[in-house]
Amino acid sequence: MPVTVLLVDDEPLVRAGLRAVLEAQPDIEVVGEAADGAAVIPLVRQLRPDVVAMDVRMPLFDGIEATRAVLRTVQDPPKILVVTTFENDEYVYEALRAGADGFLLKRARPAEIVHAVRLVAEGESLLFPAAVRSLAAEYGNRDARAALDKAALTEREAAVLRLMARGLSNAEIAARLIVGTETVKTHVSAVLAKLGARDRTQAVIAAYESGFVAPS
Repeated sequence: MPVTVLLVDDEPLVRAGLRAVLEAQPDIEVVGEAADGAAVIPLVRQLRPDVVAMDVRMPLFDGIEATRAVLRTVQDPPKILVVTTFENDEYVYEALRAGADGFLLKRARPAEIVHAVRLVAEGESLLFPAAVRSLAAEYGNRDARAALDKAALTEREAAVLRLMARGLSNAEIAARLIVGTETVKTHVSAVLAKLGARDRTQAVIAAYESGFVAPS
């Protein structure tokens, strides 16, 4: 089954460019487009895309609010990939904190765009870990240590979280810790549950904001 994608951007040329790149792949299908975040929820309910690639800055209903709305109101929501002009953008970090699964630069090469959509759809590794680390260093909240302490991660769960923050996939973590991939998946699920995180992106942000993992 192909990865299905909904494109949301107020610039028609950006949507056209993304569509051309993605539809050139046999395993990706663009199922719809929208020009503003206000149209996202009805389209997600109608089309059930696997991934929503959404501009973080739109004039009426931006990507941050649209991300929050989708995750709050849609059952079994899609993965959300925010699209941005600038890498070091507070809007991007707020979108990630709101629940977006990753971000993509508008100037990214076609291969990077395809890779980002596939990686976010799979959900088994962190997209652009160095960039997330940089955003956390600049915009992160340093008053979150108590929440992570309360999570009471085991020693192995803590090790898995540190490796997640470095961008390692489940298979790479398994190789590093000399355990099975299914064991890593169990630890990742436990980390997400204890932190109250939707996915590994939110778990890593919590790790940075708490000071558990140093951004720099």
